[in-house]
Amino acid sequence: MAPDRTPGLTESARALADGEVTSRALVERALIRIEASRSTLNAFRLVRAEAALAEADAADRERAAGGRRPLLGVPVAVKDDMDVAGEPTAFGCPGTHPRAAEDGEAVRRLRAAGAVVIGKTNTCELGQWPFTEGPAFGATRNPWHTGHTPGGSSGGSAAAVAAGLVPAALGSDGAGSVRIPAAWTHLVGIKPQRGRISTWPRPESFQGITVNGTLARTVADAALLLDAASGSHHGDLHRPAALRVHDAVGRDPGRLRIALSLKPPFTAVPARLDPAVRARVVALAERLARLGHTVEEAEPRYGRIGLTFVPRATAGIAEHVREAPFPELLDRRTRDAARLGRLLGGAPLRAARRAEALLHRRVGALFERYDVLLAPTTAAPPPRIGALLGLGGFGTDRAMIAACPYAWPWNVLGWPGVNVPAGFVGDGLPVGAQLLGPADSEPLLVSLAAQLEDDLRWQDHWPAHGSVADSPAA
Repeated sequence: MAPDRTPGLTESARALADGEVTSRALVERALIRIEASRSTLNAFRLVRAEAALAEADAADRERAAGGRRPLLGVPVAVKDDMDVAGEPTAFGCPGTHPRAAEDGEAVRRLRAAGAVVIGKTNTCELGQWPFTEGPAFGATRNPWHTGHTPGGSSGGSAAAVAAGLVPAALGSDGAGSVRIPAAWTHLVGIKPQRGRISTWPRPESFQGITVNGTLARTVADAALLLDAASGSHHGDLHRPAALRVHDAVGRDPGRLRIALSLKPPFTAVPARLDPAVRARVVALAERLARLGHTVEEAEPRYGRIGLTFVPRATAGIAEHVREAPFPELLDRRTRDAARLGRLLGGAPLRAARRAEALLHRRVGALFERYDVLLAPTTAAPPPRIGALLGLGGFGTDRAMIAACPYAWPWNVLGWPGVNVPAGFVGDGLPVGAQLLGPADSEPLLVSLAAQLEDDLRWQDHWPAHGSVADSPAA
């Protein structure tokens, strides 16, 4: 790694433990990079400069006194839908927001592991769209090509990690909002099993379809952050049994049966897989076959799974709009979605939630024959900045479905998935593929992703921070 490039989470934790660097030095370096990137990337809604430096100094004192914690003194970022004590949680919305009284459970666990939360990253309004733009904060841009979005809704976290502003970050994923920006910024993005990382102070988020996840340059870093943030609050509705994901990094996954799915699930408007993206995903499937796995095309029986997604998603939006301090400032699309959520919040919502057990059986039948499902993360490369911002409600939905039809079914199911970089298309734009599994399959997915990473070495490619001149074209 070049000396001016930010070390990853694992490397930072090791260097701190070995006394090669101080936490204050790492935090100061991150703050300098964040400030320098404000006009080009705009990844952060809020930077905790003074507090982060104080926390870094405390971490250095703790280490000098013999303290040892997994992430002691390592700077990380969190998406601005997570509560950080003393800071507002705007969740992409305009207006002034009250300061949180205490950390959300995921942030509390990161702090317990010793991490320094350096700031809160930008997200589109209430996390609804696969772009990170809006009047509340402007446009967050893709480090690989600043004329394009990094995706959303965890676009700020993705841009911050991809540009090397921080080693890793938390995001959240309600319809692909970790996996999509990971794909579009050449990162590893883990959407874990529902409840693996607590969403407290919400017992569940967006009627159970949204989970917290991790973004990093390497599988090991994403898994390390996942383990640090994982765990339940006693008020959580979903509390899966604890497991260690990082232990699977470097473990031989064995010879797996992998289903390659290229057909988008049923959607109300057409979705077509871009031929260039298809070629990159197929090339990844061929690489898996050369690694000794059996790969063949097979499609999950999704049926009309979208009919169960819409009531849950819009009811979740309605819940957030009710709590918004300035609902009149919200995007008209947000207010329209909330109105639909209120209409669907009774019997349709109950039916949608009851259908999950049937969907588990129907889609889960695939895993009687296969160990892992491989699918595109998106159908297209990242759109240009502004391409979706000014559209109306139907136009936005149509554009979202066309670009991102593959990720959201796993949110309905609540099962884990991992985005892995699949290469570059067109003008050096990153795309990705998903490794998907049934409940509690994070260790297997991580083991397979790490095997691919060892083979492809995607972590060796860095963006030129606003220029594609140094970006690989394939």
